[in-house]
Amino acid sequence: QVQLVESGGGSVQAGGSLRLSCVASGYTYKSYQMGWFRQAPGKEREGVAAIYIGGGNTYYADSVKGRFTISQDNAKNTLYLQMNTLKPEDTAMYYCAAGYGGRWSEITNYLFWGQGTQVTVSS
Repeated sequence: QVQLVESGGGSVQAGGSLRLSCVASGYTYKSYQMGWFRQAPGKEREGVAAIYIGGGNTYYADSVKGRFTISQDNAKNTLYLQMNTLKPEDTAMYYCAAGYGGRWSEITNYLFWGQGTQVTVSS
């Protein structure tokens, strides 16, 4: 059974940093496209960043380009999201997801989801 477990969320002040981690198990990690999504209260879930594990190509939402970095550690089956210069509008529940491919920001392209980790940024 595929499992994705996120960690690393927390509360920080604007301008601060956090690093989210997602440990994957139960499947061939390198076969997947992995993504980070977020959902703020009252808003739709949106794509933040994604990486094709096999090729290493990365993709970002315009709102986080230059501030967030997605990366992988294949040896540890772990996906990361380094978040710098955080803003109050980054406050949301962040989810890790795994899929086979397709448009990186399309939620329906992801088959497996973690439970989420909360990120709160205060001004």
